[in-house]
Amino acid sequence: MLVAAFTWILLVNFWTILRFWQDKRRAIAGARRIPEADLLGLALIGGSPGALAARRLFRHKTRKQPFTTWLWLIALAQMGCGAGLLAFILRG
Repeated sequence: MLVAAFTWILLVNFWTILRFWQDKRRAIAGARRIPEADLLGLALIGGSPGALAARRLFRHKTRKQPFTTWLWLIALAQMGCGAGLLAFILRG
């Protein structure tokens, strides 16, 4: 189970970074963009670390509101859930 969860996190974060890179390239080229809802959806299913890293790495969507707010809310909610799950596991 732990291996499957770790694999999921790696794959979804890789995919998230790739999609941010693609959106950045499309923005530069003036091509059709990847919807923000798709990028936020990837963050919601576990790709928030990748989304936050990609924003900084590609300097993409760093000042965009409300995108930035939603991304941080998703990341904070995931951190809270992770902390709660860890506390539950450690209590036995």
